[in-house]
Amino acid sequence: MSYQEKIRTLAELLRSHDRNFALTGAGVSTESGIPDFRSPGTGLWTRYDPIKTASLSALKRDPAAFYNLNLSRWTVFSGAEPNDAHRGLARLEELGYLVGVITQNIDGLHQRAGSKRVWEIHGHLRTCHCMSCGKSYPFSYLVEQFEKGQNPPLCEICRGILRPDVVLFEDRMSEDFFKATRALSGCQLMLVVGSSLQVYPAAELPQFARRVVIINRDPTPWDEQAALVIHHSAGQVFRDLMAELGVPLTGQ
Repeated sequence: MSYQEKIRTLAELLRSHDRNFALTGAGVSTESGIPDFRSPGTGLWTRYDPIKTASLSALKRDPAAFYNLNLSRWTVFSGAEPNDAHRGLARLEELGYLVGVITQNIDGLHQRAGSKRVWEIHGHLRTCHCMSCGKSYPFSYLVEQFEKGQNPPLCEICRGILRPDVVLFEDRMSEDFFKATRALSGCQLMLVVGSSLQVYPAAELPQFARRVVIINRDPTPWDEQAALVIHHSAGQVFRDLMAELGVPLTGQ
């Protein structure tokens, strides 16, 4: 099947199903300048062991080293802008083709692109909290402390160590993960966009869908089971999909 035939098939699948979701991973944000984690040679986890650097035990063992390594890559997200994949998914929701987006990403770009129903199953970078007393702060408070030389950033109340509201390795999943699994009841079609489907339990979510479409540059463990596989740039796929559907990528 040619690429254009796949785009036509994708459009028809969206038109012929009425309870559709998207599951997105790091690959949906690479065109916004945010590096992914698992691409051979370039992914972050090909250079660093995530259990040693981005886990709950790493934070507790040496919080200053944890922030020295991780905070710079998180602050990059604040300057990133949504790309056409984010805009396309938001437009599909607006037009009624998608119920919403379940994302493994913590960058907030789906909301900035206009998506209304987003389940952030790995948390987000809008807030942080004290590991001792639980007091919540804007994430910018943590960054400001770090930039002023306070590493690790500390709670103003009890001087406990602050941590971002993201799901680290060894953490329990966010409440959004459990909300997403409930929302997926009756899912007819899932678009998996930019996910390697190698991180569990997120990689189990396609099993809740009657049919699965994979849109990812590299092969995934679900390719053989999927109704359609498009190994291509996510941004290009959504530009071409919206053209096939006959609607502009962004609302007028």
